[in-house]
Amino acid sequence: MLENINSTQDLKKLSLEEKKELAEDIRKYILEIVSENGGHLASNLGVVELTIALHSSLNLPEDKIVWDVGHQTYVHKILTGRKEKMKTLRQLGGIAGFPKTNESEYDCFNTGHSGTSISAALGIARARDLKNQTNDVVAVIGDGALTGGMALEALNDVGCSKTKMTVILNDNEMSISKNIGGVNLFLSKLRTRKTYTQSNISLKKIVGKIPKIGKPTVRMVQKLKRSIKQLIIPKMFFEDIGFTYLGPVDGHDIEELENMIKISKKLDVPVLIHVLTKKGKGYKIAEENPDKYHATGPFEIETGKSKKEKKKDYSKAFGEKLVSLAKENDKIVAITASMKDGTGLTEFAKQFPNRFFDVGIAEQHALCMAAGMAIEGIIPVVPIYSSFYQRAYDQVIHDIAIQKLPVIMCADRAGIVGQDGETHQGTLDLAFFRLIPNINIMAPKDYKELEQMLEFAVNLKKPVVIRYPRGTQGQIEFEKHENIELGKAEILQQGQEVTIIAIGKMVEKAIKLAKRIESEGKTVEVINARFLKPLDKETIKKSIEKTRNVITIEDGTIINGLATAIKELIIDEKIEGVEIKSYAYPDKFIEHGNVDELEKLYLGDLEKVCHEEVSC
Repeated sequence: MLENINSTQDLKKLSLEEKKELAEDIRKYILEIVSENGGHLASNLGVVELTIALHSSLNLPEDKIVWDVGHQTYVHKILTGRKEKMKTLRQLGGIAGFPKTNESEYDCFNTGHSGTSISAALGIARARDLKNQTNDVVAVIGDGALTGGMALEALNDVGCSKTKMTVILNDNEMSISKNIGGVNLFLSKLRTRKTYTQSNISLKKIVGKIPKIGKPTVRMVQKLKRSIKQLIIPKMFFEDIGFTYLGPVDGHDIEELENMIKISKKLDVPVLIHVLTKKGKGYKIAEENPDKYHATGPFEIETGKSKKEKKKDYSKAFGEKLVSLAKENDKIVAITASMKDGTGLTEFAKQFPNRFFDVGIAEQHALCMAAGMAIEGIIPVVPIYSSFYQRAYDQVIHDIAIQKLPVIMCADRAGIVGQDGETHQGTLDLAFFRLIPNINIMAPKDYKELEQMLEFAVNLKKPVVIRYPRGTQGQIEFEKHENIELGKAEILQQGQEVTIIAIGKMVEKAIKLAKRIESEGKTVEVINARFLKPLDKETIKKSIEKTRNVITIEDGTIINGLATAIKELIIDEKIEGVEIKSYAYPDKFIEHGNVDELEKLYLGDLEKVCHEEVSC
């Protein structure tokens, strides 16, 4: 069936049964693509029928769909003329894993971070009204994204605005039984009464003591009550703030979905369609492990086993060290914005459940809460992906830095992360953190130095940023690991004619480049900056004055990072006759592609750089 679908017009010609067959074909195709290229699997398998229903009922590209986060748009891309291009998914020069307006007219808005869809859709809908147009506008957002403040702000605005648009709430975590709505309403009212709450506790204790069946019965009733509550509360909430609520609807029933979408099109008010889907639908391994297969590398379809051997990475090294430190210091807590596994906090959460806080997709709240803890003497450690720290920039400035609070901010996935592209690359953090007063910025050359920096930060009692890359440490085994001192760099090797200054993972490239230059008969001094802020001006100045020939290497933007700091030092200290060559990412957003490919594309192959190119 998929072979016959090359546009949304082809889709509209299909019968219901043919659409069901198409859904199964699409799932098989996505499995084939993601098992080879890697990508977001479970979320895409979960929205197959929903996407088919949307494209069957709407008239794109005149009508607009804004996909929250956008990692669930593989089906959308397949149905909008990009079926064959999907084979290049997430590859350099290939199709992106997220919506891209420059890729297709069917992608009306670029997304990559959670919680933006309702705001963007409302903006598009208001622009439509100003232009006296009549097209439909739909935002598709997951239940997890509603923990973010921006999504709630947008819901509030949409509800009171009375603007015609539809929000589809893709709820893939709740199991809701529709045939108990009446009982649900009854219990919702009953539970608000104090007498009910008191008797409920007493009854639970009595039933729980019944041998064999007591505790299972209590658990069953609790599950039933949660389902009942979940069915009525969303409707009450959304209708109270101004939406017409439709649902809940089975997100894998194409016919029912199309009916709901058609109803929403007829209404001239904000509509919310509550859709229940299952992450990983149709692939049992992903259904049973939706978190694991949310985003995955290449894997074997038959077993689900990764095609690449899982090795220790920076996130795991961070998590192990934090557990070790937390055993010795009960003031240490960990905060995550719905990224426990990705940031290496799984073991911490197991060992210290009372000191682990998952706030959901709410980075602003996470950082401000951390500030509140820090002002009371707690030591909060907050690992968040570099590109997601952008979402809490005001809190870093206003709540942490101004008050000089000892919050340890760990920027995971710093530098190039690769195939997720512009919205996820972590090339800006050195630059935007460096602008903030009172912030101390560190980056380790390997796991050992990360452990040292984390231990140092716990005892520093100042605001700290530790940034480290995605994946494993380099191939070089560094023997030298001097103790961390505030604002102190590390000289890895002495030299007289060239100074190479690098930070973080790029220190390994500095060593390799030094060997290349030394093969041309020059002696090279290699400095591991360790700190971008405060910069070790004394050590670096002395080396530059000696060699007058400087190379800087960093995995951030060329603006306001290490290169800028060194150039400022040269000017401020009036060091004359210096030649400087800087390797960093240009002032642009870096596209998707393999990390090694992107590094060579933008930084060059540093191990093969000729001596003339580095002014030696």
